[in-house]
Amino acid sequence: MTVVRALTVLVAFLFLCAASARADGDVRAATLDNGLRVLLLEDHRSPIVSFQVWYRVGSRNEQRGATGIAHFLEHMMFKGTPAHGPREFARLVERNGGRDNAFTSQDVTAYYVDIAADRIDLVLELEADRMHNLLLDAKDIDSERQVVIEERRTRTEDDPGGFLGEEVASIAFKAHPYGYPVIGWPEDLTRITRDEVRAFYRTYYTPNNALIVAVGDFRAPELLEKIRQRFGPIPRGSEPPPVLAIEPAQNGERRVLVRKQAQLPIVYLGWHAPSQRSADAPALEVLSTVLSGGRASRLYRHLVYERQLALEAGGDYNYFSFDPNLFWFWATPMPGRAPEELERALLAEMERLKTEAVTDEELARAKNQIEASFVFQADSVHRRASLLARFEMIGGAARMDSFVPMIRAVTAADVMRVAHTWFPPDKKNVGILLPKP
Repeated sequence: MTVVRALTVLVAFLFLCAASARADGDVRAATLDNGLRVLLLEDHRSPIVSFQVWYRVGSRNEQRGATGIAHFLEHMMFKGTPAHGPREFARLVERNGGRDNAFTSQDVTAYYVDIAADRIDLVLELEADRMHNLLLDAKDIDSERQVVIEERRTRTEDDPGGFLGEEVASIAFKAHPYGYPVIGWPEDLTRITRDEVRAFYRTYYTPNNALIVAVGDFRAPELLEKIRQRFGPIPRGSEPPPVLAIEPAQNGERRVLVRKQAQLPIVYLGWHAPSQRSADAPALEVLSTVLSGGRASRLYRHLVYERQLALEAGGDYNYFSFDPNLFWFWATPMPGRAPEELERALLAEMERLKTEAVTDEELARAKNQIEASFVFQADSVHRRASLLARFEMIGGAARMDSFVPMIRAVTAADVMRVAHTWFPPDKKNVGILLPKP
């Protein structure tokens, strides 16, 4: 049995397992009178629940001069309310055997608690309280400001890859806020005021701008009623201002060269590509996997293993992005290899996709990788909840059912077509980082 055939059999088996796991019931969806959207999925395989609250706000919703405010507010959501003091949220969750965390992206801010199913009432109380009653004390804001600035230093300014990615995004977007770093520019983090943080909270942390997803060991009708009791009294807010910015067509190549303390150079390439709203999105997802999906991908095989030009190579296509975003790929040259040589090799791999159809084996492998990753998420209540939330955010959780069939329908001709359409050599964004002594 060939490797690809074995993977195909494995994916089919996993898909059957996932379908069996879903036998607990379908997703129960409801929208409360105050606009809060709720998705519940029973999963009785283990006595735990993943309870997640997603807000439709990220760096995409920020204004110039106040970048990083969405991520800043994520930190402040753990600083307490009149009913539950600073850091009490995390202490209570931990004391009851759970774990909690949060993240901010370009499009969303999400909070989650994974906990024993019989402790769900505690989570409902805590999340409903901080959705509406956050303290936002001036002293806490000032102290947390230093925490965020330090986080930016360690994750961006002291990380060559993060630093270069931020520089490339900033030249790739002229009009759209996707050009802002999620963590914010340091000058903005220093300046943002308490009044701005409070106004941002009141604008975006409202029931009608939020989504609750819960997956786990509960009875959906009972949990829905508890959610109504806890979150229903929170008043509906005004509709948040829409993001109207549309990135204009790129006219010519853009390039940035930076020098940074680093062991080796880094080369980044990025093209503007459509979001999941485009019919080309499934083919772009497959193309991304063919190029950079693991050690069997073209970039790894050709640049790292065969030609030994690169120490490592990878790429990314954000299928769940709200708006058109960047299709990235990058590489770190082997010691002694010039970044210009590696850039030419990366471009050659992209051009090859336009002139030579991917092989049947490559296409099958890429599809199997995507499907397997998708199906494996059914193994965890946390990942199932996150996947439900992501699809709901981009147009409805029911779109989950069409994702795998769309990937399966992609042909080699589709991959070649989207390579021609979205990756013209004169519209690329190039970033090169050179080590500074």
